[in-house]
Amino acid sequence: MIFGVNFTADTGTDFYDRSPTSRRWALVGVACSSLVSYSCIVAGIITLANHGVMGVAVPNLANPKPGDMLPLQNEILTLALNLIVTLCTESTGFVHGISLRSALASESRLRFNTNLRLLTAARGWCNPNGVLLNSISAILLIISYSSASLVVGWDVCLSGKCNAFVGLPLLILGVALHLQVMIAFSGMWTVKILTWSSSPLDLTAALVHHTQVIPAPSRCMHCVSDLDTDKGPVKPSEIQPSAWRAHSSIRKVIISLWGMVAACAGWAAVVMYIWHKQSVGTAVMNATYTGKPLSIDAWSFFVEPQSNGIYLLMPLSDLEAWGLAFLIMTVVQGPLTLGLHLSELIVNVIRDERQWRLATEKKGLVTATNPVVMIFTHRICLILFIAKPFLHWMFGLSFVISNIASDGKLSTPSVHMWTAQIWNLFIALFIFTSFFTFVALRRPRGPQPAAYGHIQTLANLVDEWSPVMWWGHKKDGIRYCHAGTSDHLLPDVKMDCVYAGSGAGSLVPFS
Repeated sequence: MIFGVNFTADTGTDFYDRSPTSRRWALVGVACSSLVSYSCIVAGIITLANHGVMGVAVPNLANPKPGDMLPLQNEILTLALNLIVTLCTESTGFVHGISLRSALASESRLRFNTNLRLLTAARGWCNPNGVLLNSISAILLIISYSSASLVVGWDVCLSGKCNAFVGLPLLILGVALHLQVMIAFSGMWTVKILTWSSSPLDLTAALVHHTQVIPAPSRCMHCVSDLDTDKGPVKPSEIQPSAWRAHSSIRKVIISLWGMVAACAGWAAVVMYIWHKQSVGTAVMNATYTGKPLSIDAWSFFVEPQSNGIYLLMPLSDLEAWGLAFLIMTVVQGPLTLGLHLSELIVNVIRDERQWRLATEKKGLVTATNPVVMIFTHRICLILFIAKPFLHWMFGLSFVISNIASDGKLSTPSVHMWTAQIWNLFIALFIFTSFFTFVALRRPRGPQPAAYGHIQTLANLVDEWSPVMWWGHKKDGIRYCHAGTSDHLLPDVKMDCVYAGSGAGSLVPFS
């Protein structure tokens, strides 16, 4: 039995929004990701076929550039490529996340609308949302950003320097994106998706309709942090718990982000230590120091000829050296990629809560959502979307695998670590993590119980479903009042009243 729930929009099978618009946008995004992956694969194969494994392709439109212009153009191209990778991985990630959510719901294991996509698995090793393929997806995500940092290089010839594209990383990028598309499609085909909407309200309505979630009576004023308590009727609270307190995974994400910031500071300190030892003639790890001592005057955003740093030569054959260099790049960049992926949990949980709190505003809560529009209408979503390619690009400035070719052939790579650029990355990560920590610790104001996308809590708070909803005071009682939702504007709840469900007349009085 479903307690005290009314469906004012439609009592048939379609009363909740299946969000075909979101499905169309998702399929368009995955189709564009497929085109990008095929383009990278074809371009990579052509480059390897025409120029060999160690060859590079120089565009016909590329003309020799002045020495001070070429690095800037290369960095702009690399930033653009990182942005393309972000668009592709976000598209496939959206489909993968929706299928994971549906798989967890079918197993009665879905608690929140938002989950850690690559660290939360459905049952079954062969499941597209299982542990095995989730682990592969995480590796492919890291490889996508790592290979993007190695695609753009330059070629030195008699006429000067030109922009060049390295074939092997381009091929690896295309394969990594294509495999992510395949995993996303397989997840979509193997599970029944009740709704494509990213709204926690649409998902809760779908699960309530299919009796996969049963609203609990007498909990119309209980927030998500009260879920495991036996509190009865309660008075409204003027302030709600933070996401940090309400969602245990949020705490793990914040701690992980600060660990990443500390690791970046430690990395910069180690590079400075090695540079100092090398400068006084003490050999450390076969590293070679370059540039002047680090100072405010020598500080820069981009790498300059006299920038402070160290580099390591690869005492291997060209192909083996490139394989080792790419492996090092992937391992070092992996924590940054996974850290930014974990940040999605904070963004989406806060987005879910802000959508729910629209129910007390004059315009009301519109349950239907568009995933593309939400990126630009929710500032925190836009911040993360911009931060992903930008921080990966900044990492590429700090940790550089030299991809310089001479007359169309790559030279043996060397690994460069630039001190000022590592500290720049540290500062950016510190600001990024501080902002997300503040957001996670911030406590919403007002008596409306916080849900943070928690399915059972929303099912308890919403007693009347409609495309546009308002939350507030609904009914006075002898002992208790009742708060809930409606398809019209409701008065504010009474802060001095005790609230319970509409059928709570026989409950013991509040003490």
